[in-house]
Amino acid sequence: MEQRLTDEERLTIKTGAFGAVFLVSNADPGVLGVIRESIAASGALADASGAVKEALTTGPLPWLPRDSQLEIESVVLPALRQAVLILRDKSPSDVEAYRSVVLTAADRVARAHDGIAASEAAAIDQIRVALSEPT
Repeated sequence: MEQRLTDEERLTIKTGAFGAVFLVSNADPGVLGVIRESIAASGALADASGAVKEALTTGPLPWLPRDSQLEIESVVLPALRQAVLILRDKSPSDVEAYRSVVLTAADRVARAHDGIAASEAAAIDQIRVALSEPT
C-alpha cells in the first residue's frame, strides 16, 4: 500500500534526482555542454511516473552547493540513499523507477557533450552505489 509523501520527503527525492544530474554535469564542467546536458536530463526526468513524478514536479527546487564536487557529493549522495529508503517505505513500486530515472538522466548528461569523461563515469558509479539497497 502506497502512502502519501510529505513535502520534506518529496524535496529529498528531488534533491537526489536533480543533484545526481548536477553531480555528473559538474564532474566535467564546460559552458558549451550545459545546454545539451540540461535538455538531456530534463527529458529523462520527464519520463518519471507515480510518486517519483509527483516529487520531481511539485514543490520548490532543491538547494545544491556550487563550490566543489565534494560539497555536491556530501548533499546529493545522502539524499539519493534517503530517497530510496523513503520510497521503499512509502511507495515500494516506485523504487526501481526512481533508480532508473536517476541513472538514465545521469547517463544522458554524461553523453550529451563529447561522450562520457572518466570523471563523469566515476560520478555515475557513486550515484549507482548510493541508489543500491542498504545492507
